[in-house]
Amino acid sequence: MSTKKLFSYETFVHAISGAAGGVTAMTVFFPLDTIRSRLQVEDSRKAKNTITAIRDLIDQEGIPSLYRGLQPVLTSLCCSNFVYFYTFHGLRSLVETHSTGKNALRDLTVAAIAGALNVVTTTPLWVANSRLKMQGAKVSSEDKKILGDHPMYLGTIDAITKIAAKEGWQSLWSGMIPSLMLVINPAIQFTIYEALKEEYSKVFGTKIAGGLSVFIMGAIAKSISTVLTYPLQIVQSKLRYGTEKLKKMTMIQIFAYIIRTSGVKGLYKGLEPKLLQTTLTAAFMFLCYEKIVAYVFYLMGVYRPIRKAA
Repeated sequence: MSTKKLFSYETFVHAISGAAGGVTAMTVFFPLDTIRSRLQVEDSRKAKNTITAIRDLIDQEGIPSLYRGLQPVLTSLCCSNFVYFYTFHGLRSLVETHSTGKNALRDLTVAAIAGALNVVTTTPLWVANSRLKMQGAKVSSEDKKILGDHPMYLGTIDAITKIAAKEGWQSLWSGMIPSLMLVINPAIQFTIYEALKEEYSKVFGTKIAGGLSVFIMGAIAKSISTVLTYPLQIVQSKLRYGTEKLKKMTMIQIFAYIIRTSGVKGLYKGLEPKLLQTTLTAAFMFLCYEKIVAYVFYLMGVYRPIRKAA
């Protein structure tokens, strides 16, 4: 075991590829993420199908509203994916040996550690991102009471600075606990994705999956993990917006508040656009990531077949 593996060029390639794949996928499907966020934090916005929700938002606030906050989202996602992919592949290279070979439990543990480190280091970016995304939104008077009144932010750094100055540095990590619990999301996704790849290998007699196959397997894995962990994502969205009322609540209290005001269905508000957005984004990210990694190694003269994506 050598720490040189942690700082290898190969690990850096995986990190850059993961960041590039995530940014590309999010750019393509960003309007779906906008609709999901609005449904999660605006209690007065009625749940509708995705197409109707997009059309209503365009009618009310114009087409640019679908891309509000894109730049800070891409910044946050790029940093987040880089940290996750670098940590995951770096740590896996440290613990992986020829004698032990593949070990699903070990990979899941490494993925959980990578996810936890990612959450701790990038949560302030996502808190600022949530504020910027809602900035300028035309919300009802009812939602204004719930969401609170926040200053105008000029960008990610300005948002982080103002949030820290007005609400304290701890506010930059609001929603971190459910985020840490949501580390289970990629763990579930990883397990299902690997199981599907194993079945693919058995059925087709090859471990090298084609682009369409990678896309479909990534979509299936992400859709299942999203449905199972969605209530936690609702709580996370409520906490990240940082209102005085919500900041005083525990996770259990927020769950109770949502069920009391909106019923159990409130825990799944915005699931349709989230499911559509997250499965398509994850599947496209897997595809871009795998292709970029394979292409870079090909250019280096060290061609490697498509590897599993974290």
